[in-house]
Amino acid sequence: QVQLVESGGGLVQAGGSLRLSCVASGENRCITAMAWYRQAPGKKRELVAGALSDGTSQYADSVKGRFTISRDNAKKILALQMNHLKPEDTAMYYCNAYEGDTDCLIALGHTQDEYWGTGTRVTVSS
Repeated sequence: QVQLVESGGGLVQAGGSLRLSCVASGENRCITAMAWYRQAPGKKRELVAGALSDGTSQYADSVKGRFTISRDNAKKILALQMNHLKPEDTAMYYCNAYEGDTDCLIALGHTQDEYWGTGTRVTVSS
């Protein structure tokens, strides 16, 4: 089992910055991909940014150039630096971890799984 705990959300004015963090604890050795998703009221959950264990990352078009995802593989910490925030960035932000290391799962006798944190709220005022 993996537990994900997010922190860093809050209220900020448009143009401001926030830094979100996510710590993965528990049996986290088989995690390969980690990502941030967000869900605004009345909208579907969407991918904001993702980071693989090999260092590659991807971003939603709406946040490219403003958000930066970073990952500490050793500490299993995922961060999201959010700059030049806009009111449309207002949402609940969720950390996600995916166990993609098949060899690791086999060695531990685990079933592949995906985990979510409980979310941290980001509100950007205009």
